[in-house]
Amino acid sequence: MSVPSLLAVFAHPDDESLSAGGVLARHADAGARTAVVTATWAEDSPRAVELAQALRTLGAGAPRMLGYADARVPGSAPGMPRFCDAPLDEAVRKLVARIRDFRPEIIVTHDAYGGLTGHPDHVHTHRVAVLAARAAGLERFDPDSGAPWQPRALYLATHPHSSVAALSEVIGARKARFSVPDEHVTATVDVRPWLDRKIAAVLAHRSEVERGALPGVIAELTPDARERLFATEWFIRRDLVGATPPQRDLTT
Repeated sequence: MSVPSLLAVFAHPDDESLSAGGVLARHADAGARTAVVTATWAEDSPRAVELAQALRTLGAGAPRMLGYADARVPGSAPGMPRFCDAPLDEAVRKLVARIRDFRPEIIVTHDAYGGLTGHPDHVHTHRVAVLAARAAGLERFDPDSGAPWQPRALYLATHPHSSVAALSEVIGARKARFSVPDEHVTATVDVRPWLDRKIAAVLAHRSEVERGALPGVIAELTPDARERLFATEWFIRRDLVGATPPQRDLTT
């Protein structure tokens, strides 16, 4: 079965590994073109260096960064606005250029809640990615950013209600706020064969480990707990071209 080229679009360095690290590694191993666009942090920041290491581990190429500031860390991109404050059309044009350059068959990004935590940068990344995925295929939209290219589908990284109880035991109920009914999930991916690489990519974000963010929590878990909590990735498919039957995986 052919594995489609995949462009992941996430808010911060480490989101790609936490939300879709297993799928990224799996697609790369299958020979599919695989890459990641990160909305925030400057290319010359320490977190960009960590991101580069994580992407090498996953086989997802070099960082592709939009260069905006993190909503909660204004100094993350000196001289640039916070991503949430930047003009929407500007952010969409930047991402359209990345999509047209890479020409992915599918795009993976945050769900409309912005994942479990509902971080404002996650929510805004969802908005920008949904708009850019459609705009990239419009011939008259920003022709200077490259030839039109229409991805087939969006896959929104999410968590079903049934997964939250186990995660809350580890990351705390205050952080596990947003999930979707199980029946809304259209692709459930077992990433156990790639779990070691997913965890290694998460832990490559050393600054997040050291400050006690989720990568730091994961660093303290036993291998059994890591497998129980992070060996499955969930997605909601949104078709961009025509109508297709429900999908249970990200291979079509």
